[in-house]
Amino acid sequence: MDREMVVDNGDSVNNDDLINDINQVKSQLKQITNVKMGYEIQLLNVLMEDIDKRQRICVVVLLCHIVRALHLLEIILPRHARNPTIRDHYEKERRRVQLMTHLVQTERCRDIIRMSPAAFMKLCEKLRSTGIVKDSTKATIEEQVAKFLHIVGHNVKNRTVSFFFHRSGETVSRHFHNVLRAIISLVDEFIVQPTGAEVPPEILHNPRFFPFFKDCIGAIDGTHSRVKVRRADAPRFRGRKEYTTQNVFAACSFDMKFTYVLSGWEGTASDSRILKDALSREDSLLIPEGKYYLGDAGFPLKGGILTPYRGVRYHLKEYSARGPQNHKELFNLRHSSLRNVIERTFGVLKKRFPIIGGGNEPYYSFPVMTDIFIACCILHNYLMGVDVDNQIIDEVDQELQQRDIDRSSTNQRDEDYRQGANIRENVSTGMWNEYPL
Repeated sequence: MDREMVVDNGDSVNNDDLINDINQVKSQLKQITNVKMGYEIQLLNVLMEDIDKRQRICVVVLLCHIVRALHLLEIILPRHARNPTIRDHYEKERRRVQLMTHLVQTERCRDIIRMSPAAFMKLCEKLRSTGIVKDSTKATIEEQVAKFLHIVGHNVKNRTVSFFFHRSGETVSRHFHNVLRAIISLVDEFIVQPTGAEVPPEILHNPRFFPFFKDCIGAIDGTHSRVKVRRADAPRFRGRKEYTTQNVFAACSFDMKFTYVLSGWEGTASDSRILKDALSREDSLLIPEGKYYLGDAGFPLKGGILTPYRGVRYHLKEYSARGPQNHKELFNLRHSSLRNVIERTFGVLKKRFPIIGGGNEPYYSFPVMTDIFIACCILHNYLMGVDVDNQIIDEVDQELQQRDIDRSSTNQRDEDYRQGANIRENVSTGMWNEYPL
């Protein structure tokens, strides 16, 4: 009876079987528990991985927001609030913009760059079309052209322009030469030789000149412009002036525009020698058949060059007190009146661009100065078409008038000298005739 137990219903159960059943149930419960724990662990791992992934995503999103915020701050905050070097650059850029704005929006534009704002902007567009001078991230074409015009219009050094525009000397020099090349490329557009197909209106509508000078197409002359050369070459370039110069030959029409320019001859070269070269070189001075230019007495008289009578009054002021007395003097008077246009044109050119008309030694080499002279002639023709400065023309006319007065006074002194010489000769001859030997 010890292996059996009696239950309430009267059935007997074996204790070993009951223990085994209980153990089996425990084993199954343990297995179920293990399986459940495994599932829970797996689920927990999945949840942890998901949380970790979400955390990484949140970190990335947060970093993106930070970067975006910094970018907005980069745009909103001024540069000078972050870095001293950048602050200085920002200040220079602000001053450049302010200078350019003030330049093109005020009447001082003509004083600074020798032309009106409208003519300046049109010139910039013309130079932009050449493709030689271009806008950059740091300098617009307008700034580069303004620096060039300020240099040729005031004959100042690069360091002066560098100070006002807050650029380095190397940058100013590079911009200057880029603009110079761009202007030179326009030579065929703005310096055009006449065909002689039409009579110039300045002659056609003036009875003093028409029909006598109906075949005249312009005037020629030479002018001296100071240059800097090597000491060994200096004697060849030191002619009438006490300093070294180049002798520039040019022709112009009666509307004061250059039609031909030949620069680069040394100052000692004569006008006739330069004319000979101009007529024989590849890019020669073209004189249509039956037409001619007016030249002064320094040029040879020939079919295409009409010069005044020698030994006869010529300059305008010489006729102020007494009019022409014969056909030669009448011819010289009207010849001088017409040919005076080349002197006026040179005068306006040099007054507008002192870099080629000043007495100071230039800051650029001789080859560069020859190009600068041609570039100034191109700019002169451009401005005579779109922005005529009557004030400069009036100033030049007054200076030429005063020069004629001075020349007339000199001629009067020469005449007085000749009269005195004749008196002296007569007195000395009479004394010699009566002197006992």
